[in-house]
Order: sequence, then structure tokens, then C-alpha cells
Amino acid sequence: MPRYRSHKEVWALKIASVDGTTLTFEKSGYAPLDVGAEFIERHKPEAGGYYVVYKDGYKSFSPAEPFEEGYTFITKSMGG
Repeated sequence: MPRYRSHKEVWALKIASVDGTTLTFEKSGYAPLDVGAEFIERHKPEAGGYYVVYKDGYKSFSPAEPFEEGYTFITKSMGG
């Protein structure tokens, strides 16, 4: 089976906690974010994983291990 390497650039924050529909982030300076019930139901985010925003604006969740294996930090952007 062919193997693939990620080449996308994304914005992401590591999630500290999920309370209802609100995500709180580990990195200071970022306010908690209400992502709505549809996001929670679809992506099932968990603390320790990442809230991810793609260039086209699509928002998603990635568990920590696959995210950290697939992406390398580039620079601060998109609000800090």
C-alpha cells in the first residue's frame, strides 16, 4: 500500500479541556472557544489533542500522536 506524508500547513492549538461545547487551550493567551454541538458530535475532541484549522477554513480535531507525528511547528500566526 502506498505511503503518504503530510504537506499541508495548518493552524492548531493543543486542547487542555473540553467542557460541553467549549474548548480550552494549553497555550496561554488564547480564550476558550465555543465550537458548537455539531463540531463536538462530529469530531469528538479530547484534552491533549489538537483543534485544527485548515487553509480553506475547515475546522477539525486531531488526536495528539498522529498530529505530532505529521506536523512540525513553523511559526506563530492567526491571532498570536
